[in-house]
Amino acid sequence: MVTVAIALGVNAMIADDNVTTKENKVPAMTIDLSNTTRVLLETTFGEIELALYNETPQHRDNFIKLVNQGDYNGVLFHRVINNFMIQTGDPDSRNARVDDLLGSGGPGYDLPAEIVYPKLFHKRGVIAAAREGDETNPERKSSGSQFYIVTGRRYSEYQLNAMIERLSEQKKAMKFQTLVRERMSEIESLQAKGDTTALMAVQNELIKQTEDWYSTNPIQFTPQQIEAYSTIGGTPHLDGAYTVFGEVIRGMDVVDKIQNVTTGKNDRPVDDVKIISAKVLK
Repeated sequence: MVTVAIALGVNAMIADDNVTTKENKVPAMTIDLSNTTRVLLETTFGEIELALYNETPQHRDNFIKLVNQGDYNGVLFHRVINNFMIQTGDPDSRNARVDDLLGSGGPGYDLPAEIVYPKLFHKRGVIAAAREGDETNPERKSSGSQFYIVTGRRYSEYQLNAMIERLSEQKKAMKFQTLVRERMSEIESLQAKGDTTALMAVQNELIKQTEDWYSTNPIQFTPQQIEAYSTIGGTPHLDGAYTVFGEVIRGMDVVDKIQNVTTGKNDRPVDDVKIISAKVLK
């Protein structure tokens, strides 16, 4: 199922305004919206106007093509999670029955990832491509049609620091497991021999390789991320994992109405919420 990951368990953290965010050495980055393509979505609850980023040309052009073909007309917002995101773009959702399982449909192709991080990140109001999970989609290819609009929530500096720590540990763990798999034959041979000294040496070597790798690939937030996540909010744990390719420039009140609807099984709204029509404005 084409979806968007939710978890990290940071919501229960207690804010502490006395804790400051770690020094950030990532350079400032800005997005120019002056010459972007605009798309208007007429939804059950009103209009949502989008700007498509030029930094992600394949996703921009594909989105324009689908809009011009009428592929978004009549599709449902089939997955809605308050304070997280609203997802749409599954062609199978058009005229779907109440008990239909949605989220796997598409135009028959995927798109190569265009993850322009940290310039493009998951602040409130951005649109990003849904996709299959890393287990079956290690290249993080995007769904050809499904996308989501971020609503998210605000985070204190303490929570952002804690999130960085947790994401860092997860990133290190994934790298360590990759290195282990690359040495698995050797490790299994040492295990069969019962050579604990050699096994410990391999483990220490892989730990050092992981730390050395992470020192050149650290997780950190830009000043723009820190400001956005602490003021308007977003979903920072998705950063760097999904292609962000545009943002809402008008109609976030409509997005909020949609995210607040009553949902049932699989986070599908009890009463259908749909894109009535979509058109390119310029």
